[in-house]
Amino acid sequence: MAQLNDKVAFITGGSKGIGLGTAHILMAQGMNVFFTARGQESISHAERELNSKNYTGKVYGLSCDVTNYEAMQQASAKCLDIFGGIDALIANAGVGHFAPIEEMTIEQWQNTMDINLTGVFNTVKCGLMALKESKGYIITISSLAGTNFFPAGAAYNASKFGLTGFTQAVMLDLRKYGIKVSTIMPGSVSTHFNGHEPSEKDAWKIQPEDIGQLVLDLLKMNPRTLPSKIEVRPSSPSAK
Repeated sequence: MAQLNDKVAFITGGSKGIGLGTAHILMAQGMNVFFTARGQESISHAERELNSKNYTGKVYGLSCDVTNYEAMQQASAKCLDIFGGIDALIANAGVGHFAPIEEMTIEQWQNTMDINLTGVFNTVKCGLMALKESKGYIITISSLAGTNFFPAGAAYNASKFGLTGFTQAVMLDLRKYGIKVSTIMPGSVSTHFNGHEPSEKDAWKIQPEDIGQLVLDLLKMNPRTLPSKIEVRPSSPSAK
């Protein structure tokens, strides 16, 4: 996918953080971006921000819940209606609930699994037909938390461990169709995740556009080569 001009990226969780940073990078390369998020206000804000840059790529945002399979089917159909295809699918939407197991609620556990695992399944499943047509690329955003476990992380660790495994199995399923599948596993990223408000104190962290650059590098990789699982960390964590 060396030539990205007019190609189409479908991004979940695209109104802020890694999703928005990736949209900036891809639209600057001439890609059209269709993104989903839950809140219409944040979607409109992201569209205004992206359109203000005068990128050659176009953008369309849609309010959608990744845990709702029918809604994701409609989102995929809307993307096809507007842009005519899907060349890259970036499953980025995620959530984190952190509590010791004796304090974690059933609702926290279920919400984490619904969004971080079932949401990715729905996203991939609903985009498959278009991706087979384009011989496209699926990229999931997992986390180093999928292999590096910590107290109060039972739900999040389990969901990202599962997402990494899901992605690797899907990669083996879909290679025969010419579809490439990779998962990116970041460490600390400066985002709004879990209610955090990014500030200058986060300068040591991976920035959202850095993950976007990694997505771009994958899309431009020679098709004979597939980096299927990528771990990425801040270069200088001591700076915190």
